[in-house]
Amino acid sequence: MVSKTREKLIDVARQLFVHKGIENTTMNDIAAASDKGRRTIYTYFKNKREIYNAVIERESEQLVKRLRSIKDREDLDVTAKLEMYLKVRFDFLTEAMPRHEGLLQWIGRDQRRIDRIRRLALDKELDMFKALVAEGVSEGAFDAGQAKRLPTVEWFVFQGLSSYDPDTLESHDITTEQVRDNVIKFIINGIRSNEAKEAVGADAEVNQYRNIQK
Repeated sequence: MVSKTREKLIDVARQLFVHKGIENTTMNDIAAASDKGRRTIYTYFKNKREIYNAVIERESEQLVKRLRSIKDREDLDVTAKLEMYLKVRFDFLTEAMPRHEGLLQWIGRDQRRIDRIRRLALDKELDMFKALVAEGVSEGAFDAGQAKRLPTVEWFVFQGLSSYDPDTLESHDITTEQVRDNVIKFIINGIRSNEAKEAVGADAEVNQYRNIQK
């Protein structure tokens, strides 16, 4: 099928870009690794740059799909869904960064196009995030005022993570997991309604604070 051929080309190209680098990967390499002729590749993609854009778009779509599956879960309460949503969002960024580190120079040559693709994914993710937060407000779990602020906060937090440096953290004896947990706990505690905080209880709040310090 046409779609399967295109997906295979994207898959093969991503692996080659990661292992050989963008500059060292040719259209011939992609053709050989995918057992397709150059003519087949040019049926779907005009050039190598277009293939790389498709790789980036694929990863953005995978993130959106993972987040949507969390939002739609019925076996979790809304606070647990928000916590899991944020963890997936955080882990996706920190796991993806080393994979793209060797490609940053090449990406810069077509930054506008890449940014447009990412903005499309961000728009979809932002709509889901707002819907998840609205669900929490309607159930009385989240404070309405804080809920209005959270999408902006979430956007800036994860945009900032796009330039995060694990080596800098390690120099201050801070792990990536600690950063993730502290940020998420801060957000969760900040958005809870007063009723939800009372339900959690003072002892639980103290324990959460102690866990953050570990």
